[in-house]
Amino acid sequence: MTLMRDTTAAARRVQVEAFRQLDGPTRLLMACQMSDDSRAVTLSGIRHRHPDWSEIAVQEELLRLMLGRELAAVVFTRRRHR
Repeated sequence: MTLMRDTTAAARRVQVEAFRQLDGPTRLLMACQMSDDSRAVTLSGIRHRHPDWSEIAVQEELLRLMLGRELAAVVFTRRRHR
């Protein structure tokens, strides 16, 4: 786990203990929400940097960032051959 540099060790311990108190479904929900938020911020950044791109191009760039160029190329190739 990456340690946050803007959090004291004492605050980090309190945070970890609070996460440990959560049940599995709640932790899963939090993880899904963080993933959705991260994806939304990334999409916003792509759109900001490339305002002239189509939505398909934006989504493909997101996949490139998430999967890496090689795996994304496989996905794009399979999608185009459908």
